[in-house]
Amino acid sequence: MIATPSLMADALRLTRSGDLREATRLIQAGLSKNLSNAPRADARSAAVVDVTPSRLALALPSRVPEIMPDAATPSGLRDPGIFEERRFIGAEGKMSYMLYRPSSVKDGMPVVIMLHGCTQGPEDFARGTGMNALADEMGFVVAYPRQTSAANLQRCWNWFKPGDQQRDKGEPALIAATTRQIVSELKADAHRVYVAGLSAGGAAAAILGAAYPDIYAAIGVHSGLGCGAARDMPSAFAAMRNGPPKSQLGGKSRQFVPVVTFHGDGDATVNEENSAHIIADAEHQCGIDLILRKETGGWPAERRYTRETHSEPGGNIMIERWTVHGAGHAWSGGHPSGTYTDPSGPDASRAMMGFLLRHSLAKDA
Repeated sequence: MIATPSLMADALRLTRSGDLREATRLIQAGLSKNLSNAPRADARSAAVVDVTPSRLALALPSRVPEIMPDAATPSGLRDPGIFEERRFIGAEGKMSYMLYRPSSVKDGMPVVIMLHGCTQGPEDFARGTGMNALADEMGFVVAYPRQTSAANLQRCWNWFKPGDQQRDKGEPALIAATTRQIVSELKADAHRVYVAGLSAGGAAAAILGAAYPDIYAAIGVHSGLGCGAARDMPSAFAAMRNGPPKSQLGGKSRQFVPVVTFHGDGDATVNEENSAHIIADAEHQCGIDLILRKETGGWPAERRYTRETHSEPGGNIMIERWTVHGAGHAWSGGHPSGTYTDPSGPDASRAMMGFLLRHSLAKDA
């Protein structure tokens, strides 16, 4: 087990009493006993240990990195478009989000929803992924919903709670409603709307793809977990350490949504087995035989990777998996001005957008 009942009870008691430091120490001590057999984390990835999905500071570093103020953003990352905070208010609840409209914004553009990881925020996540610059280059609008500490102590999306894993309930309903508002207000292309995220945000993206295949044409999951990987905090620990139960493979059928994943095989926070599960589940949901191709690459100064594509007979890539060798729990190819990034690549943002933008909903969807 990842955490014994007594350890969890003590950690919860300390959290309620306000002693978060000691609660964190207890959880980290419990995790350290279980992560000794984790996939090969090297010295370069050892500092990248965030983004864990819990109300507690699970596996967090002793000091959470400070978010860089906007004024300190390197000049090369300052985007020429409009980056502003907006707010959704509706029957589903309230949510603030950062919206980036590129300098070339026009009607009919695609929309990408980016879900940050634990302890992060929209501004930080935008810097780390460089997605705003890609929006200018490739022509799409990007929105970053903001999770609050009131909803989750570490600002994680609550992917492991049954009430936040279903259509028309909890966080999925709120994010979906926010997405609809953005598409309507900007007169964006409702057939080319996508969602992607890191860690807990990646797990939330997988849930949104499963719950709202009529909204999201494709999804991207970086260092995350599949829909339904856990039902509570203990099973969340177990899924993070070992991957989801094998019994979940080939489970209830639902509408297929194209998916691209990125995961480091040195990730000691969320086991890479979760990426394999997401891919296997997508193959099951697809329902047709796909053609598998593998390639390896990486420049001399870049991490090596293995890319697997699953294509229709006509050549359309429906499922794509990137395994980044030696990488830890961080956005591959991200900029160091953001937290939890691995600048040594490959470029997950560009690869994800290359995949996502090739897909669209049927015109009658």
